[in-house]
Amino acid sequence: MKKILITGGAGFIGSHVVRRFVTRYPAYQIVNLDALTYAGNLENIADIEHLPNYRFVKGDITDVDFIMAFFQKESFDGVIHLAAESHVDRSITDPLAFVRTNVMGTMNLLNAARALWGNVKEGKRFYHVSTDEVYGTLGETGLFTETTPYAPNSPYSASKAASDHFVRAYGETYGLPYVITNCSNNYGPNHFPEKLIPLFIHNIIHNRPLPVYGDGNYTRDWLYVLDHAVAIDLVFHAGKNHETYNIGGFNEWKNIDLVRLLCEKMDVKLHREPGTSAQLITFVKDRPGHDLRYAIDAGKINRELGWQPSVTFEEGLEATIDWFLTHEEWLSHVTSGEYQRYYEAQYMNSK
Repeated sequence: MKKILITGGAGFIGSHVVRRFVTRYPAYQIVNLDALTYAGNLENIADIEHLPNYRFVKGDITDVDFIMAFFQKESFDGVIHLAAESHVDRSITDPLAFVRTNVMGTMNLLNAARALWGNVKEGKRFYHVSTDEVYGTLGETGLFTETTPYAPNSPYSASKAASDHFVRAYGETYGLPYVITNCSNNYGPNHFPEKLIPLFIHNIIHNRPLPVYGDGNYTRDWLYVLDHAVAIDLVFHAGKNHETYNIGGFNEWKNIDLVRLLCEKMDVKLHREPGTSAQLITFVKDRPGHDLRYAIDAGKINRELGWQPSVTFEEGLEATIDWFLTHEEWLSHVTSGEYQRYYEAQYMNSK
């Protein structure tokens, strides 16, 4: 039986990856390590916590002593590393928090994996999940490829770029078996409402302003989170060691166009007059270092592993809106902070 560590498995993307691995591979033992900071929510995976091949451990990847002892005790065969600070705006106000988690936390995992696996690397794999933001910004044309030079423009993207480089360095220097993926903007169920789509869904429900940076003409490539989980599964099992794969949705939208589409769909869902939600759009001062455009060439993962998105953006956005509208309790718990008591109620009381 393989034992796989998934870090950040109570977060947005991580929870979907944990669920896929736990339900798809019953012969694997899946250990979910999460510090349960503000974006970690065990309600995201409450439906699988009873399964025999799943276990949750609360722990911080920045705690070097804990991580070393944890790896020695558990003897993991693989690591899928998703734990990260990921919000650009917060990285601007507190960059050191991003260095601690994204750089030093990754280093602790790399050192622990290196010490555990030693010279026996057959069947082992360190999978580092990263972002397209490490590549910087594009003009009106072109796509990010796996060979695009790194040019991060925010403290967040700089911290992820640094962690990518350390993973590669451990592969080259110590022979650590690794793969890296750089993905575009994810969206879908369980998305913490600090990011654009879930925040705006929440604000529209409550008739609150929809703050759009600058003129709204920033372009992003959107990827449905369940498609991303499938890609992570494929890369973990079939990707080549010491390779990078870009994962994108082939789905570019300018922010303002996306917001207007979201408003149209929400008006229909909430039985409001057409144009009602669009009146909430408010243009606000741009943030520093705002990248103009991201767009990923996901041709490599398609050619080598046969992956491609299965959900169109309109289908995915429709499913995302429906999920939020039918999970009002989840959204209420997240916005009130009630979700942060779930761990104590479900785990501490059972000890």
